[in-house]
Parts: sequence; C-alpha cells; structure tokens
Amino acid sequence: MSKELSLVIPVFNEQDTIAELILSIRKQEYQPDEVIFVDGGSTDQTVKLIRELTIGEYRYRLIEAGRAMPGKGRNIGTFNAANEWIVYTDAGIQLHPAWLKELVVVRDRENADLVFGNYSPKITSFFELAATLAYVPPLHAGVIRSDSIASCLLHKSIWQKAGGFPDWRATEDLVFIQEARKNAAQIADAPSAMVFWQLRPGFNSTYRKFRLYSMYNVWAERQAFWHYGMARQYLLMLPFLALAIFNHPLWLLMFPAWFGAR
Repeated sequence: MSKELSLVIPVFNEQDTIAELILSIRKQEYQPDEVIFVDGGSTDQTVKLIRELTIGEYRYRLIEAGRAMPGKGRNIGTFNAANEWIVYTDAGIQLHPAWLKELVVVRDRENADLVFGNYSPKITSFFELAATLAYVPPLHAGVIRSDSIASCLLHKSIWQKAGGFPDWRATEDLVFIQEARKNAAQIADAPSAMVFWQLRPGFNSTYRKFRLYSMYNVWAERQAFWHYGMARQYLLMLPFLALAIFNHPLWLLMFPAWFGAR
C-alpha cells in the first residue's frame, strides 16, 4: 500500500493568513507529497497569493471550486487527490514543524487508518484567554483535546465509506468524524501533532460564530451533544433564581459562582 500523502485545505478569503500557513507547510519535518488548496470563491487576494507563493512548486495545486463551503471543498480536494492517504487542516492555521511527522509516526506504529492530532488556540489578548477558558477543551499531557478535522490523517477509503462531508457551513466536520469513526478499522490519537488556530478576536464575531454553529447543529439533529446539556445546566439554576425572587437577593451570588465553576 502506498504511503504517499495529499494535504487538502479548503480556503475562503484568507489573504491575511495564507502566507503563514504555506510557510508552516514548508517547515514540516515530514513533507506532504501533494498540497491541494480548494478555494471556495474568495473575493480577496487569496487565490492570487497562493499562486504567487507556490509558483514553480509542482507539489502545490490550486482548485477554484466556485462557491463552496468547507465540506464541499474537502470533498473536491480529496476526490482529486493523487494519493491514498489524505491529511486535512484548515485555513487560518499554523502547523507545528513536527505536526505531519507525528501523525505519520502514530499511523505506522498503530497500523491505523484514521489518526487525530491535537490543536491549540493562539492567545495574544485577554479576550482570547477568556475565550479559551470558556469554550476550548483543556489540554492534558498525552491526550488530544478532541477529534478535529483541522488535525487529521486518514486513508481515502474512510472518506469514501463515510460518504464525504456534508455541504454545510458548519457542523459538517462533526458529522463526518462520526461517520469516519464508524468505518475505520483502527483509530489512533497523536497528541504531539499540534496545530495552532486564531480565535475570533471579539465578542460580536464570537457570538456570530456560535450562533451559526448552533443553527447547523440543530439542523444536523445533534442537539444531544450540545443544546440539551446546556439546557440542563441552566435549568439547575432556576431554583436559585426563585430563591432570589421569593427569599433573598443574595441567592443571586450562585450565578457568578456557577459561571466561575464552569
């Protein structure tokens, strides 16, 4: 079985981050045999920059897919990949130099056909620190934060059996991961295969992001993985609200205590 790798990356309006991503690909200790960018209809300088930054490098390919969500972009890139092994990451990401090497080492050691790497946010402001504490899973030594397509290696047959990615703006990765896990013979984690991504810089953009994620999560009928759990937590606070209204306002102190505990 061939071990050659194709790195597939969907992009859309990434003129501010694409150079950093390409540089981090070039710095990989284990180089992909092919890099496929799938542009989903960028209206900025993304396509121009990819062409300029990779000119004369045969390993790099650019597919202009028209209007394409990330899932469709990954499907197009995977379908057109020349190799049996596919690596996924996302735009707006910076790859640790040992990222791909660590994925490959775990694949070969565990004889795995699906490997998940790790991820970590870039923290450059107090807001980003607060956001990390609020919604990014904690990092523990020797384990990955959670399954992520932004740090993933798989055999192309897994993508085929899973039916590819849904053509959605969000949640498509979670649905694919669920199906990929069902169809993989051997799954492994590579905690040292790290990528770094930029969080939303402010409250408004963070709110819009989670509103979008929430909407697609409901459409995908995945409420049990998010909404129901949050609803249960808020319901637990209703007795304290009632006590504050009918007994004493000091019961309201339970709310900051609860948020602090979370």
